[in-house]
Amino acid sequence: MRIVHWQPFDLGWQPFERMESLRQQLDKVFDEFTGMSAERETNWHPAIELMDTPDNLMLRVQLPGMERNQINIQATRDAILIEGEHPYPQQSESHRWLRSEFAYGKFRRLIALPAAIEAEQIHAEFKDGILTLTLPKTEQERRRVVKVNLGELANSTSTATLEAASETMPNGGNHSS
Repeated sequence: MRIVHWQPFDLGWQPFERMESLRQQLDKVFDEFTGMSAERETNWHPAIELMDTPDNLMLRVQLPGMERNQINIQATRDAILIEGEHPYPQQSESHRWLRSEFAYGKFRRLIALPAAIEAEQIHAEFKDGILTLTLPKTEQERRRVVKVNLGELANSTSTATLEAASETMPNGGNHSS
């Protein structure tokens, strides 16, 4: 009689599960070899959305299941650092995890910003697992006008149109930074 190891969820994904298991084992070997901790410093990266409005940048971060006191936010003129830890839930003898795809452990996200902000005036809101940061742009960034050079494609009509448009702008379209 031959004994065969039973796989309850054999839906054709087994090779991928085996590759992931092999990757985790290799990570442990390299961690031991290099002297790094078997538990990684960063286990997951929360998803973000960064939106641009005329006066602000809006940063939204998904942090499901987290509490306010588990999140640390630091800001500079051109970057935001968000870090924290979503602790693993306690297991008991009567309740054992069979599968979990939830994100647990430490995380750290450094988000470079496309425009300078007033770090002292940031407004934060945390509701339903979504962190929303309103990042006011500096006055210089709000008034910034960029001249578009059409190069060789420009003809006299488009140049005249650009010049007419710049005359309707404050200071003739010329802002000095």
